[in-house]
Amino acid sequence: MKILFTICGRAGSKGIKNKNVSKFLDIPLPLYTLAAIDLYLERHGENEADIALNTDSPELEDILCSNPKRKVDTVRRKDELGNDSAPKKAVIADTYLQMKEKTGHEYDMIIDLDLTSPLRTVQDICNLVEKKAETNCDVAFSVTDSRRNPYFNMVMKSAQGYGPVIKSDYTARQQAPEIFDMNASMYAYKPEFLISDAGVLHGYCEIIKMYDTAILDLDHENDFELMQVIAKYIYGKYDEFNEIRVHALHFKSES
Repeated sequence: MKILFTICGRAGSKGIKNKNVSKFLDIPLPLYTLAAIDLYLERHGENEADIALNTDSPELEDILCSNPKRKVDTVRRKDELGNDSAPKKAVIADTYLQMKEKTGHEYDMIIDLDLTSPLRTVQDICNLVEKKAETNCDVAFSVTDSRRNPYFNMVMKSAQGYGPVIKSDYTARQQAPEIFDMNASMYAYKPEFLISDAGVLHGYCEIIKMYDTAILDLDHENDFELMQVIAKYIYGKYDEFNEIRVHALHFKSES
């Protein structure tokens, strides 16, 4: 199987200053993603892979592409894909098309790993690859169990005040349909779906469940600080998470 791993990150950040190149527990945040990919590839030699960074940030490029351990190709972020309204799917699609032209490779799937998700395991990536391969879905993505359910304990404003998001007769959350939160950590795309105009959720979708870290998005400084507190606990308790941190240290010392 031939896989293209994509890592996408712009220069600067409105919520957290220079988020994509910040230190997370004293290690550059992007190295957690690269370490996870590297460990997966070390254990799955049956798969071939390229890694591409889509960015307009020289600092991010230096962190990821100057390492001597694993080759990372740079794809320059196009101006029209560098604004806040540009959909990430379009950025990933452009990365795929440029890498396909550069390498001449036909990829079986494109896997995007979000830079701001340091708490993932090698098994999470394995689960994503297997789900995509087994189902031949258009896109497989990671989720966590939802903390709220629109059938039972979520409300919205209406002409009569506030009421349920979805009207139902459920009297207990356990009776309501199972709901998941998209945690935006990992996506695996079918190439032809990726370059189509369809939205991410407008194709045949499958999911894999990840450990719920309680923080879904690193948008504000307090999110970053809280995630580090959570990470210290998780790295201390679970070896499968800590091995990513330890492996990222190797990239740090060599870069």
